[in-house]
Amino acid sequence: MRELASLFLRLGFTAFGGPAAHIAMMHDEVVKRRKWLSEQEFLDLLGATNLIPGPNSTEMAIHIGWQRAGLAGLLFAGACFILPAMFMVLALSWLYVEYGATPQAGWLLYGIKPVVIVLIIQALWNLSKTALRSAWLAGLGFTVLVLYLLGVNEIALLFGGAALGMLVKVLLDKRLSDLKGLFVPLGVTLAPLSAAAFSLPVLFLSFLKIGAVLYGSGYVLLALMRAEFVEGLAWLTDKQLLDAVAIGQLTPGPVFTAATFVGYILGGLPGGLVATAAIFLPSFIFVWLSAPWIPRLRRSPLASAFLDGVNVSALGLMTAVAWQLAGASFIDVPSVAVGLLAAFLLFSYRVNSAWLVLGGGAAGFLVSSVF
Repeated sequence: MRELASLFLRLGFTAFGGPAAHIAMMHDEVVKRRKWLSEQEFLDLLGATNLIPGPNSTEMAIHIGWQRAGLAGLLFAGACFILPAMFMVLALSWLYVEYGATPQAGWLLYGIKPVVIVLIIQALWNLSKTALRSAWLAGLGFTVLVLYLLGVNEIALLFGGAALGMLVKVLLDKRLSDLKGLFVPLGVTLAPLSAAAFSLPVLFLSFLKIGAVLYGSGYVLLALMRAEFVEGLAWLTDKQLLDAVAIGQLTPGPVFTAATFVGYILGGLPGGLVATAAIFLPSFIFVWLSAPWIPRLRRSPLASAFLDGVNVSALGLMTAVAWQLAGASFIDVPSVAVGLLAAFLLFSYRVNSAWLVLGGGAAGFLVSSVF
């Protein structure tokens, strides 16, 4: 347990750069340095995290904890990876609530938001190389994008894309019998709640639902939170949603701690804690339930087809949300210039996302001093 605490607390405080960077750091630590797992065992766990909902890097930490120390390790490793980011986001959320309406904070976020959009575009570019492996998958992703913009429920689109992926696999292979005995975790496809007064139980249920059905990159969280809290419950504005993502990018650890920010600005410290617990709880449960199934899922063609459908549907959702939120970020010539400079540094020199976000904030202050 001390070894798990030493590793995952350190990663929780230093793991910038998103899920891919987090997983690369875990691989270096647990395979190369500490030799807790073999290459094949690590790959098996990585494949398993892609077949269940939730944040991949957090679920990798939970899986490693399970392998190392059973149920206690599962809980301990996950908590040690999540808590540093949660406390940092809570501190930044307090500053946001206290000073977010001031001109200085406004200019800070003015410079950060274009960078966030550029980071989403980079994630889309990288994911598309893997997700769009065939013409029909590209068509599925485009269809999901259009249907989301037309108002179709985003959770239904995720599971519909997964089901279509399995159906196409079955039809291409002409092996209808493969559908028998397939184990797939079932999520509850619920439409976002309608506008209502804020309450902690509704906040908990909303984030619990999001954590239980979210596949793909953490940026897909944008689509689900926008549908739930901007369009459904009407508790947030698009500006506040972008601010949540910006705060999540500014801190190490899971991008899902954007939920901590949302919970705090809606319900103070109790709201931040409730939102964090709700969105991460399904990950602990899914890892605990799926661990014995890992060898079986890894060999299943239909599980792979399910994942293909989910991934390309998530890509379509991310593209649609990036398009919608770009209008709130690129509002004048300086904001476009900040975005272009961030894109150049990111794509040409692979500058760490945390430095880009800090640079965007500095650019916002610079613009405020000129205008």
